[in-house]
Amino acid sequence: MRSPKTYQLTIADINKLFAVLKEKYAIYAPVRIPSGGRYSGQDSILYREVERYEEIEFRERSTYAMKEVITPITQTLFYFTDDEFRESKLEDSRDLLVFGRACDINAIKIQDQIYYENGGIADPFYQRRREKVKFALIECQEQFDGCFCCSTGSNVTDMHSIAFSFGEDGAYIEVKDDCFSKYFDGCGETDYEITFPAENKLKVDFPVIDNLDLANKLKSHPMWDEFDARCIACGACTVACSTCTCFETTDIIYTQNGKAGERRRTCSSCMVDGFDRMARGACFRHKISEKYRYKILHKVYGHNARFHTGPMCVGCGRCSARCPQLIGYPETLNKLSKAIKEIKQEEEVSHAQ
Repeated sequence: MRSPKTYQLTIADINKLFAVLKEKYAIYAPVRIPSGGRYSGQDSILYREVERYEEIEFRERSTYAMKEVITPITQTLFYFTDDEFRESKLEDSRDLLVFGRACDINAIKIQDQIYYENGGIADPFYQRRREKVKFALIECQEQFDGCFCCSTGSNVTDMHSIAFSFGEDGAYIEVKDDCFSKYFDGCGETDYEITFPAENKLKVDFPVIDNLDLANKLKSHPMWDEFDARCIACGACTVACSTCTCFETTDIIYTQNGKAGERRRTCSSCMVDGFDRMARGACFRHKISEKYRYKILHKVYGHNARFHTGPMCVGCGRCSARCPQLIGYPETLNKLSKAIKEIKQEEEVSHAQ
């Protein structure tokens, strides 16, 4: 891969570029959906296939994460009859060019770990789509409420092939991947440099749980009790999360004898009642506080204990933005850090005695 070059293109030039790119790539980016939000008159910003520069919403954070392009909310895995099954086909034979911010792209690293490395067997339905993806970085020129990517080390990425610094009249485009160089032949180069956030307004004391004994002691800490009253276990935080991967599989039957149908994978949440219910009604976590505790400790400790690559969080802030109860995830992390200090201080006192 050669040294990156940066070009300045007008909106008209970018639309011409997209027209050429879409022959090989389905281009996905955040798109504003008028009156599609939680409340009447409120917009939502969702990932959709785009054809023109003007469709892309680059001024605000998307409501839901980029992961939905690779792992849709609902997808059919295979079709079956009484004596055979057939794997579903991808709806588009083209590769994917997906626009996302540094935190969004870093979140895909975590998705890759879970779908490729969890158990040593790659998920074929994830793999077949993931292998077709290239990333276009959206430069973060302003910060959004609740962002703390610098606290998680997710403010910088090198996974992108090209990068866009969006503006009202056009964009600066940095080209890293050689396979995109041909699309910029004849374009004028500039010395503009794509930058990454260096500091967030919101700073989080991200907790470090370095052993299982400490994790087990945290389970009984009283900090979790408040969430029985505050959290309603709706799952909005995990559905919006950039890194969560919980899903359920369901067989949809076409006939009364149950011998023909399809198996679907649908996004779900460890926060939703019934997600951990087993045979004969057995359940791991009955109280809402137990569900919330499980989610937090998995992101802070469980994921890192398995993969040794840090927390399962990129600091995008979507979970807090989507919570109808206004529960702040960064606030919970700071409380967890405080609880860890309390436990360690108690241990020091105990050992001194």
